[in-house]
Amino acid sequence: MSAQKQNNTIFVGKKPVMSYVMACLTLFQNGTPDITIKARGRAISKAVDAAQIITKRFVPGVTVKSVDIATELVKNLESGATNSVSSMEIHLCK
Repeated sequence: MSAQKQNNTIFVGKKPVMSYVMACLTLFQNGTPDITIKARGRAISKAVDAAQIITKRFVPGVTVKSVDIATELVKNLESGATNSVSSMEIHLCK
């Protein structure tokens, strides 16, 4: 997953947590009022950590607007089977 795909969306993957924190801070400093942090599977804990670091340490004026959870169907490229993967979106606003 890439660190930034849309203007206000951060996709969390295999990078360290601070990479996503810095991406969010950059967006906030550039004037973006709302940011969405998206993650699937094992990366969900990194997304939660990044959101907590942003709201508690770096930008005290930022709040968690909403948290959406879902299950996505993902097709395995090797076997062709379809698996259910948990996903989460954390919406932050200034």
